[in-house]
Amino acid sequence: MATTKTKRRKAPAKTKAKKGGSIARRAQPVTLVTGGTGFLGAHLVRQLVADGVKPLRVMATSAPAWLEELGVEAVEGSITNRDDVARAVEGVAEVYHLAGRVSREDENAHEMYKLHVDGTRLLCEAARERGVRSIVMASTSGTIAVTSDGEGLPNEEWPTPLDIVSRWPYYASKVYQERVALEHFQGRDLRLVILNPSLLLGPGDERLSSTKVVLDFLARKINAVPKGGLSFVDARDVAEAFRAAMADGRNGERYLLGAANWTFEKFFARLERLTKTPAPRISLPTRLAVTGSQAISALYRHWKLSPPVEAPSVEMAEYFWYLDSSKATEELGFTPRDPQETLLDTVTYVRENFLGSDAFV
Repeated sequence: MATTKTKRRKAPAKTKAKKGGSIARRAQPVTLVTGGTGFLGAHLVRQLVADGVKPLRVMATSAPAWLEELGVEAVEGSITNRDDVARAVEGVAEVYHLAGRVSREDENAHEMYKLHVDGTRLLCEAARERGVRSIVMASTSGTIAVTSDGEGLPNEEWPTPLDIVSRWPYYASKVYQERVALEHFQGRDLRLVILNPSLLLGPGDERLSSTKVVLDFLARKINAVPKGGLSFVDARDVAEAFRAAMADGRNGERYLLGAANWTFEKFFARLERLTKTPAPRISLPTRLAVTGSQAISALYRHWKLSPPVEAPSVEMAEYFWYLDSSKATEELGFTPRDPQETLLDTVTYVRENFLGSDAFV
């Protein structure tokens, strides 16, 4: 197993002279993590604690008990509330901005725009006004790395495929989030670094924000093999990359993060080998797959039931979400672990927490 270990640079404590020549120690600058209770955020917070980062503050809508157990200060509030954001950034020197929501549904478009775009604008303005020097922000590889045919391997210089990503509110909101951050957190001695991870897998996804595809596979809700392909990466390795980016990331740059570019056929075959759960064998034409999923979804919603698979997810799976992580490897030392290990740990976590221990084969 290969992981990136980042040595954080600890600045000497700042001091100021008192009258009479005595020296008083200033308060130690705070490290803030927004969205620190989510899938990626929880891994990052625990790594920062293990690395001895103090004082450490997390901003979240609610504070779970494990934050207090780790000795982490919690600020409860919303990233979309100006007063809450102002409280959160007080005394802060650096920010890991991970707050947001993942949804494929059109009905959540307004909420995601408010969180990702309006919330990021508020954070950047408050951070700039209160002397924050560095922000490392979480975006998604979907703002850059997606093609309709799988030809080419997008890197950070790839043009934003607006004709594709604008179909889904989540990706559209993240495109605008990046633009807002670059516009509102710039100036002398300010540094903004954007990380663009692909699908996050691994243990610890309590809300199934990223790993639901594995649960759906184990529950045999996926009945056909999509035509497209995906990129995925371990959330623990991405958390390491965030720490590396805070130390060495270049201002105004984006870094794509992925560990494997696989067709869905290969992805399901690997899951079948790990879990002994039969993979789907049927491959439907794109138009039929999308239209069929939309009809099924509409029927389920008519009866106020959750559809087995979300129609937008089926449409997305007809595209290729491949990427090139060379820049992150060269500049941040990004070295993701073996994808097989990530899949095994994801399956183990999903089975233990969502299917029960009896699901083990």
